[in-house]
Amino acid sequence: MIASVRGPVLHAGLDRVVVEVGGVGMLLHTAPATAASVHRGQEATLATTLVVREDSLTLYGFATDDERDVFEQVQTVSGVGPRLALAMLSVMPPDRLRAAIGGGDVAALTKVPGIGKKGAERMVLELRDKIGLPTATAAATSGPVARAVAPWREQVTEALTGLGWTARQAEDAVARVADGADGAAAAGANPDVSAMLRAALRELGR
Repeated sequence: MIASVRGPVLHAGLDRVVVEVGGVGMLLHTAPATAASVHRGQEATLATTLVVREDSLTLYGFATDDERDVFEQVQTVSGVGPRLALAMLSVMPPDRLRAAIGGGDVAALTKVPGIGKKGAERMVLELRDKIGLPTATAAATSGPVARAVAPWREQVTEALTGLGWTARQAEDAVARVADGADGAAAAGANPDVSAMLRAALRELGR
């Protein structure tokens, strides 16, 4: 198993990062906040887990070992695969996810696209005594982020639908965060795509 990678960042997208390791560019699928915390040319170290399928080898990257551990643990629940596990971490950091599962907060869990009430209840039942207590208040991710090179609304909408929300849900969330961003653009400041994505995720999590 590939437990971590370290090297210069060749590319940082909305939900993926390419890190050069020994002359090879390794593509890591990440939560948006993780991708937003690095930038091209930066030396980065990311915890990883390799998901092996019959027809693919997919590497997932995480800002911390804790994120990776939670990513792997939630997949022990029937019906939860890597994509859904990553969507969960995109909506809630590890400690909030632990609190939701440990506290039986089905409403919070169903805010993750792809998790219905029954799935959330099954997750609580199977993981409540295994997930552990929140380790600390999750800190907000900070760091340099990549600038938008295409219309930010389209990029954010595409990222949200890729995480599992419907096109309508994604468009509504983008519309709710657009006013401030459009005002900033009019004043000469280009909206940062990663920041807009995080804002849209907050809207969808309400």
